[in-house]
Amino acid sequence: MDNLAKNNSKSSRTARLGFRVTSHQEALIRKAAEVTGKNVTQFVLNSACEAAENALIDQRIFFTNNKKYRAFLNALEKPAEVKPKLQKLMRSTAPWEK
Repeated sequence: MDNLAKNNSKSSRTARLGFRVTSHQEALIRKAAEVTGKNVTQFVLNSACEAAENALIDQRIFFTNNKKYRAFLNALEKPAEVKPKLQKLMRSTAPWEK
């Protein structure tokens, strides 16, 4: 993924963002930055860019030819296949919920 936050060149950073947080949010962000080996700026910038990319990913337009489009529509129209192992997994309790 082409993460905008990967461009760490300080000379290319010309814009500034500022926002207020609660003391709890600040502590949480500082701790997360620490455990990931980043400073707060790196952590917040990487996290914000990742969230922005994820928000935008569904907004992209995809182009294809008629043959591939028809194959895509046909795949959407097919009834779902029953997968017994998947059904069993979905009925089971997650390990962290036990």
